[in-house]
Amino acid sequence: MLQKVSAYIHSHSLCQPESRILAAVSGGIDSTVLCEVLHQLKYDFAVAHCNFGLRAEEAEADQLFVKKLAKKYNVPFYTENFNTRAFAGQEKLSTQMAARTLRYQWFEAVRQQEGYDYIATAHHSNDTTETILLHLTKGTGIAGLHGIPPKNGHIIRPLLSITKDDIYDFVTSEKIVWREDSSNETTKYQRNKIRHEVIPVLKEINPSLEETMQHTAERVSHAEAIVASYIDNLRAQSIKEAEDAVYISLVPLQNAIGLPVVLHELLRPYNFSYTVVLELAEALDGISGKQFDSPTHTLVKDREQLVITPRNMSSFGSVSIHDGDTSAKAGNASFVIRYVDAASYELNTKPHVAALDADQLKFPLKLRTWQEGDWFVPLGMNGKKKISDLLIDKKVPANLKPQVLVLVSEQSIAWVVGHRPDNRFKVTDKTERVMEITMQRNA
Repeated sequence: MLQKVSAYIHSHSLCQPESRILAAVSGGIDSTVLCEVLHQLKYDFAVAHCNFGLRAEEAEADQLFVKKLAKKYNVPFYTENFNTRAFAGQEKLSTQMAARTLRYQWFEAVRQQEGYDYIATAHHSNDTTETILLHLTKGTGIAGLHGIPPKNGHIIRPLLSITKDDIYDFVTSEKIVWREDSSNETTKYQRNKIRHEVIPVLKEINPSLEETMQHTAERVSHAEAIVASYIDNLRAQSIKEAEDAVYISLVPLQNAIGLPVVLHELLRPYNFSYTVVLELAEALDGISGKQFDSPTHTLVKDREQLVITPRNMSSFGSVSIHDGDTSAKAGNASFVIRYVDAASYELNTKPHVAALDADQLKFPLKLRTWQEGDWFVPLGMNGKKKISDLLIDKKVPANLKPQVLVLVSEQSIAWVVGHRPDNRFKVTDKTERVMEITMQRNA
């Protein structure tokens, strides 16, 4: 088994012979074997143990056992006690997810503080099988079928090529003692249910299930890399990130292979589910304006593009600007204000900048989102225009319309922010003092 593990470490470039490794050790059979393997392969390693406070005296006994294990190997020992249930309640996580979060955050902190190169966990090929089956049961994309990666950043899994049977054979031959976690036997946890009730049935069909699954996971991982390259190419062609939104051009996607999968990968950072993506794919040939929501973002199909914005970006009420103020903030927009003598002012015609006759304004000004019925007199015109009509004319996507701000002087709109100033407040040859206000969208 040692040769198999050593070959796996080398073939997957998990670490170097001189690497300093922090081993995550619970005291169970897998992590105890990990320690023995690292010791026999002569790696420089230390032991890190978490007490999650979930099993009372049993957890205390585990902690003591692991401490003695570190002493046996004469390696550094690090341990931490967590109030896992309190953390789970605070973060609204399951107990298992809370423990996982606490565990990996602490491991990484120790790794950095103590100068270790890698964190080694004791996952083996049975864990890969369980993970793939669990993902398949719940629904997954290609990423869920590669199982547990051999290496993920600073985390390495040296035992992934061996099975649980290999581990049992090893502890028998080496006369290794470990601690049994009683929670491993209960089927109230989903992974345990698959381990104890599903896998035995599948092994009746394929006795080499773990080896088959490991090979499948490796093939899927390579296929995933090919798909990722294809997606990255489309991402570079189609996505443009701006201050106000993310824009995805549909033109490069017209001939994309497997469009729903492509869309799902492109939209993954914005938390859109595959079900929503399927609805979106069906709507791409329809009329503009259809809206789709994820827990964090809103997407609107707008002609030949998709426009994505964070949800609730502009719920801020109104903001006052007094004469002499040099800055303001409203929602996700910041403003820089300066006052300039008209004789020396050079007009800036960019849409995110407004130059207004300061003496025509009635302070304090108000910044707010536009409302139905709002109107103004566009610069260069004499007649009124509804802001809703302006936004239609300028083809502003539906999910960006609620973010459009107006600068109000008493009851009159002096500037539709980012679009057009009002003609009544323009700088003329009679202007003595210019108020220049510049808007910038915050990320």
